[in-house]
Amino acid sequence: MLSLNKWKFQAGAALLAAAFAAPSYAADPVLSIVATPSSGVVGSTIELDIRIAGVTDLHGYNFSLVFDPAYLKATGAGEGGFLGSDGGPTDFYVADVSGTPGLVSYVYGSKFGLVPGVSGSGSLAHLSFNVIGAGTSTLKFTDAVFLDSHLADITPQLSTQTLVTTAVPEPQTYLMLGVGLLGLAALRRRRVG
Repeated sequence: MLSLNKWKFQAGAALLAAAFAAPSYAADPVLSIVATPSSGVVGSTIELDIRIAGVTDLHGYNFSLVFDPAYLKATGAGEGGFLGSDGGPTDFYVADVSGTPGLVSYVYGSKFGLVPGVSGSGSLAHLSFNVIGAGTSTLKFTDAVFLDSHLADITPQLSTQTLVTTAVPEPQTYLMLGVGLLGLAALRRRRVG
């Protein structure tokens, strides 16, 4: 049988340990942008993969994406495979891909019916952009709403992505490169012969 003092000591130690223990809640999911390639030249295309990581019971979502229209022009959108990864039917829609400069508005995805949501990590959407100017554009999410199968809010961390685009080299640059290569070829031929 424990004495009263020993019991108080053990109870106090247990409370102190509980107070300093790391919380055991799950981290918020993360919504991120993966660009392929990670930069581009004027006239090229950049593909964005919109990804969710660490989500539990995702049933539906919508978000908009803001970018600098001086450097990028949105040209297309498609559904990622995450919501349909369990084989169930999904719905996907984008309200406006290229009508409003600097905004891809209301990218929407949902499971059909009263079914469980999907947990884990994966791709929600693919967005295509043409590079139309040289500079730096920060892409960021707005109007983000994520819901589980009980229509309760899921609050993901919203990351940003910075894309650096460059101009196509001027014709003089190509001319100088060509002359330099011809010079190297002539020098090599001279050494061999």
